[in-house]
Amino acid sequence: MKKNRAITKQPSKKRKQLYTAPLHTKRKKLTAPLSEVLAEKEGVKQLVIRKGDTVRIRKGSFRGIEGEVSNVDYKYMRLTIEGVTFEKSDGSSQHFPVQACNCEIINLKNMKDKGRKAVVDRRLPPIDEEAEVEN
Repeated sequence: MKKNRAITKQPSKKRKQLYTAPLHTKRKKLTAPLSEVLAEKEGVKQLVIRKGDTVRIRKGSFRGIEGEVSNVDYKYMRLTIEGVTFEKSDGSSQHFPVQACNCEIINLKNMKDKGRKAVVDRRLPPIDEEAEVEN
């Protein structure tokens, strides 16, 4: 018997939790891994995607396309990326919504932002000052 009745493994209940989650929770789910070079530079493996970040699509029919994120839709948990469009039957083009997990961040728009910098600093391992003094 499980200890906590609120925890479930059922896919239908997990989907319902995701669809009915508040926006601040959905925002945290919109993370993507950083490219190897950027991850080494910043010291973290993944971050929440923001408007203005440059991403590369890793999966799907648009694989390999790089573009700037023009919109982040928290309700449907999708990104709109410049250059990722499809043609409608009337001939007009429309942006194709992409999942955040299928992208990787290759360039961050603003690392001087206090909120984003605080997230990165919080995730970094603590620096041992005594070890640095001995070296």
